[in-house]
Amino acid sequence: MSAQPRALHGLAAWARALAVTGMVMTADQVAKQLVVDHVAHTDPVELILGIQISNVRNSGIAFGLLDGSSDAVVLGLTLGALGLLVAYFAVHARRPDLWLPVGLVVGGALGNLADRVRIGAAIDFLDPPLWPAFNLADIAIVAGVGLFVATLLGSDGDHGATG
Repeated sequence: MSAQPRALHGLAAWARALAVTGMVMTADQVAKQLVVDHVAHTDPVELILGIQISNVRNSGIAFGLLDGSSDAVVLGLTLGALGLLVAYFAVHARRPDLWLPVGLVVGGALGNLADRVRIGAAIDFLDPPLWPAFNLADIAIVAGVGLFVATLLGSDGDHGATG
């Protein structure tokens, strides 16, 4: 593969990752705003199987981990993890299907960071029994990490090279 098609493939991967990031952030923020507008803090909405739509705040990271930690700790961990992920993607953007998990994780992380900047905590609303409440950003992060691992384990590292 010549240098030009490789560069275009890398740019296409960045464009896809950014598109996924934008879609995740948009869906997450719209869902959270709907919950804030229509669900009182003290009046969750029952769905099925004990799952509720609640209007709760999470000052920690995903699923309430590190709840009560300082904003600097949460921000530092989030930005550090995002920096490592984006740096890895910058080097390996041509790796097939890596754009999707990167877009999911970055979009989810930025969705929750937007809440922290605006109100000091993430807005969680999906509240199953026996599990901490979470949101669409958390789902995207978990799915993205799972896909990231699967992509790394499922690829032999040969990206069109001949030999």
